Amino acid sequence: MEVTLKIKEGFVLRRVMGNNVIIAVGAASRDFHGMVQLNESAADIWNFIAEGKSRDEIVDAMMQKYEADRDVIEADVCRSIDMFVSNGLVEE
Repeated sequence: MEVTLKIKEGFVLRRVMGNNVIIAVGAASRDFHGMVQLNESAADIWNFIAEGKSRDEIVDAMMQKYEADRDVIEADVCRSIDMFVSNGLVEE
């Protein structure tokens, strides 16, 4: 069964001085200080999570956007999602 990914309330992706960063807003900013900088592919993965896509759907979308082997893309998607979850930004 596919696990549903959801961005936790209070976290947003913004473009700041040419960089993709996740910042906390509202109540989330009381507990989360600072920001997380993302490369372009991690920002794409974040946006696909925001759209409600599953892991498999994210991999498929990334395959359409980037020229890389499926194994490489799957590893990048898993690594990014694991980082989001471990930092408390996304819940499964």
